[in-house]
This record gives sequence, C-alpha cells and structure tokens, in this order.
Amino acid sequence: MLAGFQNMTFEFGARAIVKEANWHIYPGERIGLIGYNGTGKSTLLKVLVGEYLPSAGEVVRSKNTSIGYLHQDLLSFDTNDSILQVALGAFERVLQLEKEIEELGKQLEQNHEDEVLLHKYSDSLHEMDTLGGYNIHHQTEEVLQGLGFLNADLQRPYKEFSGGWRMRVLLAKMILQQPDLLLLDEPTNHLDLPSIEWLEKYLLHYQGAVIIVSHDRWFLDRMVTKIVELFQEQLHIYSGNYSYYMVEKELRMEMQQRAYENQQDYIRQQERFIERFKAKASKAAAAQSAMKRLDKLERVEEANAGRPEININFQVDVTPGKIICELKDISKSYSTVKIVEHTDAEINRGDKIALIGANGKGKSTLLRIVAGADSFSGDRKWGHNVRESFYAQHQLEALDINNNILEEMKNCGSQKTEQELRNLLGCFLFSGDDVDKKIKVLSGGEKARVALAKTIVSKANFLILDEPTNHLDILSVELLIEALNKYEGSLILVSHDRYFISKVANKIWEIEDYKVKEFVGPYDEYVEWKERKKVDSVQKKDETSQLTVASKKEETGNEQSKTSNRQPATNNQQPTSSINKEAKKELQKQQRLLQQAEEKVNTLSREKNNLEASLASPETYSDKEKFLTAETAYKKKSNELAAANTEYEKLFEKVMELEEKMK
Repeated sequence: MLAGFQNMTFEFGARAIVKEANWHIYPGERIGLIGYNGTGKSTLLKVLVGEYLPSAGEVVRSKNTSIGYLHQDLLSFDTNDSILQVALGAFERVLQLEKEIEELGKQLEQNHEDEVLLHKYSDSLHEMDTLGGYNIHHQTEEVLQGLGFLNADLQRPYKEFSGGWRMRVLLAKMILQQPDLLLLDEPTNHLDLPSIEWLEKYLLHYQGAVIIVSHDRWFLDRMVTKIVELFQEQLHIYSGNYSYYMVEKELRMEMQQRAYENQQDYIRQQERFIERFKAKASKAAAAQSAMKRLDKLERVEEANAGRPEININFQVDVTPGKIICELKDISKSYSTVKIVEHTDAEINRGDKIALIGANGKGKSTLLRIVAGADSFSGDRKWGHNVRESFYAQHQLEALDINNNILEEMKNCGSQKTEQELRNLLGCFLFSGDDVDKKIKVLSGGEKARVALAKTIVSKANFLILDEPTNHLDILSVELLIEALNKYEGSLILVSHDRYFISKVANKIWEIEDYKVKEFVGPYDEYVEWKERKKVDSVQKKDETSQLTVASKKEETGNEQSKTSNRQPATNNQQPTSSINKEAKKELQKQQRLLQQAEEKVNTLSREKNNLEASLASPETYSDKEKFLTAETAYKKKSNELAAANTEYEKLFEKVMELEEKMK
C-alpha cells in the first residue's frame, strides 16, 4: 500500500467533510475522485499529502512513497527562469550532479593524481548514467511539446505565460518527477483537446498510481479503473471507470432508498407506540425502552439527500430567421500570426456547433468575430430577429462588483421571480446565503459561474459560449447539457470537454489551413471520420510508395529487355497482388533492419559497459590523460547508444505497423 486513510475523520469547524473513512491506495491504481462541488475533494487530497491533519483516525503514507500534487494554488508560483528550466527542476539530483561533475573536473585539472577526487568523479559519472541524466533535456522538451508548447517557447521566461500555460509547465514538471503517487486536481481545465489526448496516452503507460479529480467524464472513462466518491460524508468505492460507476451508483441508491423507507416505517411505528403508551403506567417502561432504541438507531440517509434536483430552462423570446449568421471572405491575423484567411461559414437556425482544435488556432478569436467583439476583414451578417448572448472570460469584467449575486441576476431583465433565480443559481453552485455574496469578494471561478447564469437567463435565441464548463462539477455539466438539448435556439461553443461536446453539438467546426472546415454530425461520428481519414491517408501513401517502387522495377526490366533485344514480358498480375508482394518485401526489409539495429544496440551496450569499467579502473583514473580520453569515449558511446535505441524503437513500430497490415 502506498497511502490511505484508517478510520479517518476530517472536519472544518463544525462541518464534517468525511467521517471514519477507510481508503487504501495501491501501486499502479488509476483512481477518479469525484463528488459535488463543495463536498471537499480537493481538501481530501490536501489531507492525503499532509497539508491538513485529520480530526480523528490516521493518514497512512508508506515511508518511501514519493507524492506529486498538482493543484490550482500552484499558480502563485512565479520566476524569471525559462519554462524549460522550470520543468527541468524535476531532475533535482541530476542538476546537482552536473554541477558536482563540473566542479570535480576543474579540481582534477589542478590535481589529476588525487585518487579521492578521481573516485568521486567516477562515482558521479556512474550515478549520472544510472539516473539517465544525459537524456533529461530531450525528455523534458518532449513532455512540454506534448502539452502544447512550441520549440520557440521553451526558452521564454515562465512569468510571461498566462495561468493556464503556467499550469501546463508545472504539470510537465510533475510528470517528469515520476512520483509513486500522482495527484491531479482538475488537470484538463487548462488543456486543449490535443494536449488532453497526449496526457491520456502518457498516463495510460504511467508506472505509478494516479488520483484524478476531474469534471470531464470522457477523460475519467478513459483514464481510471476505480472511482472513489465523496458523498454524504462517506467515501464510496467502485471498481471500474465512470460509466460503470454510474450503473452501480444507481443500484446502490435504489438499495439505500429502500433501506431508508423501511427504516422510516419502523421509526413511525415506534413513535406511534411511544405516543400512545408513554402516559400509561402499565406500558411506560416499554415506551421508555422504545425511546432508547430510537435514540441509538443509526439513521440511514435518504438516497437523494445532498443531490441537487434542479432543472435549468432556457426561454427564447422571438424565433429568428433561417440564417443566424453569415461569414464571407473573413480574414484575421495578429501581427505575423495568421488565424483565418478568406474563409466562409454559415450558422443556420437549429445549429448547435462545437468549434474544436488545438490552442493557438484561433477558436476564441473566431467566436469574438461571430459576436462582433473583435476586428476582422470581410463581411459578417446577422440574420433576421437574431438576439445573441455571448459568454466568455472577459464577460466577468462586465459584472457590477457592488451588487450581490441575486441583485446582479435581477438586473438581467429576465422578469423571473426571485425564487426562480435562486433555483437557477443553485445549479451553478450558489445556494442559501451564497446569493447574498458581493461580486467583488467572489473568486474567478465563482464570477465565471455568475456570468454563465446571466447568459442563460437572457432569453437569447443565439448563444455564443467560450469554455462554459470550466468551473462546473459533473452534475452541473449534466444539467447544462440537458438544458442546451431542450434549448430551442441556436448556439456555437468552444470546449475541451469531449463528453459535453458529444452530448450537445450537431455540427463540428475546425480551423484547418486558415479555413473553417465543417463536419455535419455529432462529435462521435466526427472522431470516427477523422480516424478513417487518417488510416486512408497512411494506406494511400503506402500504396503510392509501393506502386512507385513496382513501376521503377518494371521500367528497369523494360530497359534491360530492350538492351538484350528481347520482347518485354507481359505482366498479367493484378495490381493488388503486386502491392501485396511489395508490402511483403518491405516487411522483410524492415525486419532485417530491425535485427541489425538490435545487434547494434547490444554491441554499443557492451562497449559502454567496458568503458564504464575502464573509468573505475585505478590504471585509468591514476593517469589524467587516460582518464580524460576514457571519459570522452564514454560520453560519446552513451550518446551513440541513445541514438541507436531511438532508431530501434522506430523500426520496431514500423515492423508492427506492416505486420498489422499483412493480417
């Protein structure tokens, strides 16, 4: 066991977060920690790492367990160091060794016969190699690039980046540290779709245990094999991913509700008995016993207690014309950065469009162009009777900081009653006295939820939504999905939540080659189409390559026939057969190359081991010239071996690909 809780209770003042919880975390587990917003998921992670102490019970952590914890508070960290240097901080011991080796090298130049120094130098080199120290720069660059950074970004100061990009740098550092237990609190909040997909692939092969707090159902379904739910001050553990949890949770809730109803029947029966006989002398003792039994009774919670059951309803004032918005010959760029160029697009009544793609492609810019909130060249036309409402992060600045939340909602002009507004705010995690909070004391996430609630209550027939789910929990996302599906108006949205997109959108827009490309259909079909397109492209490329090889061979054969005054042989074989034969030859060729690469890796490994042994030999380290020559040869051989291993991996993947195609 890496860590866990033993009969652990944690309280904030008079409020219990969890009571007598037991949770054991084992190596290699991938766990989703879920629960409604405000139940204390992030707090539990802080208890686990020791930032908070339990009120009772015990937090268990194995002596040698290393824990990495990515949380939102890390954004307060600031430095002038480049993002590459910040991420390289994961290799603290390697960076320390680099300095030690450099210092020892300088000392050896002055006193090359000092055996103690030579031993230290040799030991440091050996430790550096054992830790893979010669590969840390390549490894760090690879992880940063996977999380969306360009090569040109790597030397830029960390402090120049926005909060979301800073969080990516710290996530990269955390990943590179490879702790035994990795805790990730909302890791997808600051990632675009390609970066989320990269993170998924990485975590699927991660050797340590991972605990993820996330509102992204799609991400949880792909990543976790166990769900731990914080509900009604208890930890409920389910084996399986999020979809499995949903099925099992429903069964558990039904059983709990039946137990609750049976217990309530029993309580009512006992209370009637007590009420009837407590004043009768002959039955007073029995009534007193019944009262004691009820006092000691461990009460079953109602299954739906603490589970919000509120519906969000959109209302549309007027029905617009068939066309909502037309974009014609639109171009937009920032300095030398091109976003779109001479592109056309059209939004029709009933369209629910998801605009997707990597960060930096201009998704939010295109939304602002549609909303008329950004400059551009070209023509944008609204349709007849269009009433738009735009939700984006900059809308937070439009909130009146002197209003409380309820007052801000009343000023929307929606004509809704106070109770209706309170119900709506409940969906956005503002309940009871929360609605009396002043806007100026709210966090960024809370302000975002108020702005989204204002967008929904506006009665607009066209919604423009930029990352609407960022500050919502899973239940609130589900409520928003339900509301948008019932919504009779049209919308365009940007989101990195694939589950949300798959449930809401009926069209997909993507900015590709500076044009808006449209796919008509839901997100699931779009993903399948992209995969087919990718496979077809690879197959076409391979077939073209094979046909080119076959064509060249045929030309060569014809030339040889002409030279020898022979008639060219007639080729009666079908193209498919020819392609299969060429594919088989290509596979055999790659297999030979793979075997050669494997032999090269083995040879270089032996040579490197010999050089390492030589460095540790007194005969070498007692002679400065011999030692420096051996050290140079060792470093060179290490680099050669790293390159050979990379080549071997590429060839291995190529052979696997070809073998799959031959099946």
